[in-house]
Amino acid sequence: MKDMLGRENIITAEKALDLVLQGLPERAIPVAVLELDEALGRILAADIVAAEDLPPFARSTVDGFAVKAADTFGASDTMPAYLDLDGEVFMGQAADMVLHKGCAVKIPTGGMLPEGADAVVMLEHVQAVDTVMLEIMKTAGPGANVIQPGEDAMKGSTVLKKGHWMRPQDIGACAGIGVTNITAFEKPVVSIISTGDEIIPPTSTPNVGQIRDVNSYLLKGLITGAGGKALRKGIFRDDYDQIRTAVEESMKDSDLVLVSGGTSVGTKDLIAGIISDIGSPGLLFHGISLKPGKPLIGGIIKGIPVFGLPGHPAAVSICFELFILPLLQRLSGRDEPAAGIYKPAVFARLAKNIASTQGREEHVRVQLEKREDGLWAVPVISKSGLITTMVKTDGTVVIPLSQNGIEQGTLVEVRLFR
Repeated sequence: MKDMLGRENIITAEKALDLVLQGLPERAIPVAVLELDEALGRILAADIVAAEDLPPFARSTVDGFAVKAADTFGASDTMPAYLDLDGEVFMGQAADMVLHKGCAVKIPTGGMLPEGADAVVMLEHVQAVDTVMLEIMKTAGPGANVIQPGEDAMKGSTVLKKGHWMRPQDIGACAGIGVTNITAFEKPVVSIISTGDEIIPPTSTPNVGQIRDVNSYLLKGLITGAGGKALRKGIFRDDYDQIRTAVEESMKDSDLVLVSGGTSVGTKDLIAGIISDIGSPGLLFHGISLKPGKPLIGGIIKGIPVFGLPGHPAAVSICFELFILPLLQRLSGRDEPAAGIYKPAVFARLAKNIASTQGREEHVRVQLEKREDGLWAVPVISKSGLITTMVKTDGTVVIPLSQNGIEQGTLVEVRLFR
């Protein structure tokens, strides 16, 4: 069956992605040992295991007085318990005293509990009767306001698992358990090949009929933000030999190759043929039931995924989120779903009706508006070649294959741009 442009075997985006993921061969991903300062955004290649208890000693979570919990039972504002002040714990020093029954020791937040203490009463629940006697006006149960040894992390426990994407809080946790180096997977390398007789570098002034290269810069930003390493290979004319050579050369130093342009049906439709001609298994699909992004081409050449991306930047962004992002996840060794950290979303009411063709997944760009009655998503309807509409929008609303559209006022999920 052919579509209106003559393409056969148009398939769903989900099926297209499955074809690529299933066709990827298993391979070992190179690893590197990094200092903790270099760990942000990297993928762990080995578990992080606590070499010691964290904290290594019982410590107070508040400013107050270390006590034996039993000495405070029944204490209240109207019937306080009376304890003798018997010393003070100082920050950064060991608590070298023993707490006896009927006594309390002053302690700061983070201070080490003295031997014999099993709870801390907050400072605001204590009054000094004189220099040696305290009124305790609230019961403190065993363990109250105390972090026990190993409560944060037990010696030998796994703090972070292999395949985890390192965030600032993860780096802080590593520092807390004394881990100063991590083993991480190397970043996947992605080559970007720009094609088109009309494409010129951003540094050039376009003549009539020429346009500046937008997609390679857009893609590099997306790839870098997703944890990959992007290589812009340059701009190539719509010539079979030039593009084929560029693809073959890119395969020598890349894990993934992206070709921007040259995917629509016509005399300059070269990418599908090049993918099939270079090596097995070759072309997997040409065209998907997606808007924008219908002319997407995908294949695998000698174990390396190669995509022919549409020319319009809006379509490139959608195809990246649906196809390149999951591949980068696989190639980088990540074990969490890509939709998690990569694609935050909010819910909003749709500000106007949007129509769609049944049988095609459509991604509609929207702008978010905060109104008195909540958050609203305003569809930004524009021609597919316009660039600045991407800047003006906050995310997309997806209309599934089975729907003809979405009515005004419907609560929709807005997938936010990163």
